[in-house]
Amino acid sequence: MSYFSESSQINQSNKKCKTVSDLILLKFITVGWGKKETQFHGSEGKQAAQWKAAVLQPALPWDDRKPRITWRGDGQLFAVSAVCPQTGARKVRIWNRECVLQATSEVVNGLEQLLCWKPSGSLIASTQRHPNKHSVVFMEKNGLLHGDFTLPFGKEQVKVKELLWNSDSTVLAGFLSFSVQLWTVGNYHWYLKQSLHFGNEALRAPACVCWDPEKPLRLHLLTRGWASYTYNWGWSTQRSHGNDCHDNANVAVIDGDKILVTTFRQCVIPPPMCAFELQLPVPVNLVTFHSQAQRTNELAALTADGHIYVYGQGESYNLKLDSNITVDGFVISVCHGLRNGTVALQLDDGQIRKLSLTEWKDSTGNMINFPRPCVQTALCTLSGEEHLIGLTERSHLYIGDSLVASNISSFVVYDDFLLLTTHSHMCHCLNLSTLSIKGLQSALSSDANQNDETVRKVERGSRIVSVVPQDTRLILQMPRGNLETIHHRALVLAQLRKWLDRLRFKDAFECMRKLRINLNLIYDHNPTVFLDNIEMFLKQIDSINYINLFLTELKEEDTTTTMYPCPSRSASSSASGKGGKKVDIICDALQSTMETLDPQKYCLCILTSHVRKTTPELEIALQKVHELRGESLGSNSASAEEALKYLLFLVNVNELYEHSLGTYDFDLVLMVAEKSQKDPKEYLPFLNMLKTLEPSYQRYTIDKHLKRYRKALLHLSNSGEEHFTELLSLVKDQRLYSDALELYPSDSEQYKTLSVAYAEHLVEQQQAEQAGLLLWRCGENARALQAFISCTSWRNTLAVATHIPLPPEQLALLARDLAGRDLCHVCMFPTEIMNIRKPCCMSDSQKALFIRHKNRLAVVRELKAKARLELFGKQEILIRFIYIIRFFQRHCMCPLEEILHV
Repeated sequence: MSYFSESSQINQSNKKCKTVSDLILLKFITVGWGKKETQFHGSEGKQAAQWKAAVLQPALPWDDRKPRITWRGDGQLFAVSAVCPQTGARKVRIWNRECVLQATSEVVNGLEQLLCWKPSGSLIASTQRHPNKHSVVFMEKNGLLHGDFTLPFGKEQVKVKELLWNSDSTVLAGFLSFSVQLWTVGNYHWYLKQSLHFGNEALRAPACVCWDPEKPLRLHLLTRGWASYTYNWGWSTQRSHGNDCHDNANVAVIDGDKILVTTFRQCVIPPPMCAFELQLPVPVNLVTFHSQAQRTNELAALTADGHIYVYGQGESYNLKLDSNITVDGFVISVCHGLRNGTVALQLDDGQIRKLSLTEWKDSTGNMINFPRPCVQTALCTLSGEEHLIGLTERSHLYIGDSLVASNISSFVVYDDFLLLTTHSHMCHCLNLSTLSIKGLQSALSSDANQNDETVRKVERGSRIVSVVPQDTRLILQMPRGNLETIHHRALVLAQLRKWLDRLRFKDAFECMRKLRINLNLIYDHNPTVFLDNIEMFLKQIDSINYINLFLTELKEEDTTTTMYPCPSRSASSSASGKGGKKVDIICDALQSTMETLDPQKYCLCILTSHVRKTTPELEIALQKVHELRGESLGSNSASAEEALKYLLFLVNVNELYEHSLGTYDFDLVLMVAEKSQKDPKEYLPFLNMLKTLEPSYQRYTIDKHLKRYRKALLHLSNSGEEHFTELLSLVKDQRLYSDALELYPSDSEQYKTLSVAYAEHLVEQQQAEQAGLLLWRCGENARALQAFISCTSWRNTLAVATHIPLPPEQLALLARDLAGRDLCHVCMFPTEIMNIRKPCCMSDSQKALFIRHKNRLAVVRELKAKARLELFGKQEILIRFIYIIRFFQRHCMCPLEEILHV
């Protein structure tokens, strides 16, 4: 292991360093961690243990032996490539700005004089000739080699004159004798992206090449014939533009004389890996895909020598020039719209033209141009009108001449969606059919609505590579070169709605299951269509587990209005297809269809449909499990054990045990109990006790244990008269009087006993009149009379008294008592009371009481007159009063004139 010693400072002056020696500020030293023979050598193998120091070779014969100097971008360090006078070999030494030697490069035989320090400060580029190849090598600031790539030339075929980094360190230019090459790196692989050939004429050969200091992708070139060229480049992703399932989502990467093609529909692999390679005879400068429907997988390549190569699917092409149109300006991009067939041209000054060279105009006739040239363009339809979208090198997104956003790093138009990534690390997916230009500006002005389905966070520096047509996958590339696949929620929901509209339930279900979309959307999207095509749904899914998963996720919520609202859909369109509860409707529909198709195959699904209802039908489910024990099993059917095990997965085992007990089937109870965590000592004694009981009393005991008291009452009534006392106790405890009365005939002794008990309960509840009626009906007239008297029900009291019958004296006394109570406590008009002048046939105490109440009512009659009138009405009061007066006349043998004095 080697490190640098920072303590070996040299105190010699810079003049003494003119004879370059090994005295440097940072020396390679060993820290004594093992020997070379015992260390791990990786791919070099064990033979590396016998490694010997490399023999220094002098500089190459064609080396001009001149020193080269290059500065780091921040000016703190500079590197010098010079030939050592002692060894004759070329070395690179790194100095700081005070001319203190920092490091000396390791031995690099065949190192050439070229030297260029990367502006970002990480690497120093140079070239090296090997016995069999020519390479560009990179060094770190400590002089150690750090990577290389091979130039696409044979041995001693060309000479590299200069290496030039652009200002942002993304492109390395190689200046050769008659050409210029541009190299970029991604995933630790160097790609030859552009190769500019100038022929073999001396006057056309480049004499000077330099990068623009302000615009990183602008290159200036001067030929020996004093011709000046300026090249402006931009980053672009060449992808196929199809919107149907025939398009493979192809993306092409230029790598010298090869085209690396990846079909993202089949695989997602980052370059330099690819699905297949296209080998060409010369380097490629441009690639584009066919824009005609059904042929979007075909591509054409423009090579450095000016030839065009077209690759299709097993077809040969003969290209010919159909027409030649003169353009007033330089065309920097061409864009074709797949939907309308429009071809748009962009000139170097931002002007937009159609293929017919007519000016691009909006609906009002105004001419539209880009304010500045755009490096990427695409056609789209916005609110029914065709627009051209452009992205500048400074991240400004324009739609025509309108600035939409100023922080866009990449975009792509797919179907009705515009997908963008921003420098704030967000990915937007906007539906163009529902937005205007102002709507787009508002949506992209800020990332405030980060919970919206149209926005999601992405990794820093992500750029859009491609969208897989008729799918939900969006491919992003990170700054370091790796790829990531995301499923943008807006794309997912749009694709799901398409699949559901086309009744492609299987595709929709698998996507929703994989991406964890709530499965209620299958029904909520269009309830009527789903219910009409349930058989198709079952046949497409064709998986018991998937159907069970669908049933278990059902809930009453309408996901199209809560979780996944569709902006282009009205709220009424998502209403339920039928009345009733949604879960019950779906369970009943699926259950009936599955029982029609194959009840054995869908046995578990039928059980799930019973359990998942709003009121779970556990007893029915258990009964179906019980029926399976006696059936012969088919190849696709589940056994009773499997069905019970599955049922226990859906329902709590203790709850299922209670319901199995409610079926009165002890074999089924034992099956469930064995699957539970209950101790056999807990349930076996109870079951054995039940088996000893008479059937009706046995069921009563079970129902009482399960607190199903109404069923228990029914079974107990069938157990015989000897259990009537227990029945009466149950009725009183659970207040099941009405249910108990329905079980016995009205002329039975049990009915009478239950009626008396019920009446006593009603009296306790302050319902004496109802208690009296019940007692009267069962023949308890005396007790009914007392109940009616207690509640001052004078009509029922007199009727029962006449029915008994009471002696005339007792009847008269009862009538007087009722009259006194009624005149005092029922609401009568005070005028009638005041007209009673001479109450005869009354005792002295009754007269005194009558007069006292008469005087009191006279005082308050004005206050209560209105309320009394509303409650009873004058007619009812007069009828009641006349009835009592006539009763007095009939039973007291007094003339009416003695009772009333009008």
